[in-house]
Amino acid sequence: MSASEITTSVAHRDEITVLSVVGDIDVACAPELEAVIAAVLAEDPVALIVDLSEVAFLATAGLRILAATYEKITLAGGRFAVVADSPETRRPIQLTDLNQLFSLYLTLHDAITSLGKPQDSSTQ
Repeated sequence: MSASEITTSVAHRDEITVLSVVGDIDVACAPELEAVIAAVLAEDPVALIVDLSEVAFLATAGLRILAATYEKITLAGGRFAVVADSPETRRPIQLTDLNQLFSLYLTLHDAITSLGKPQDSSTQ
């Protein structure tokens, strides 16, 4: 795998769709990631988690894709979260305040647990 390639996989946990990404997310792989996300969103998921646990580099292009994905899924009434467990992925999200836009988790388990809860709880 070269620096500009990613691999993705999609899993379903009850009503939650999990998109796992492996590799470096940069401008070279952005179109591929956007195409995968478009295919996932076409299935109209109730909730989507993007798991960046296996991502070592998250460039501005990746941040833009995450923000756009959040907007698209929430406009459709869905929920969105990101798993970022390393400084290389978590820090860019926090520095750009995207963690104020969508929920950010350290583990996939935590994200699934949170998104699996009923939405009518007003605590966070």
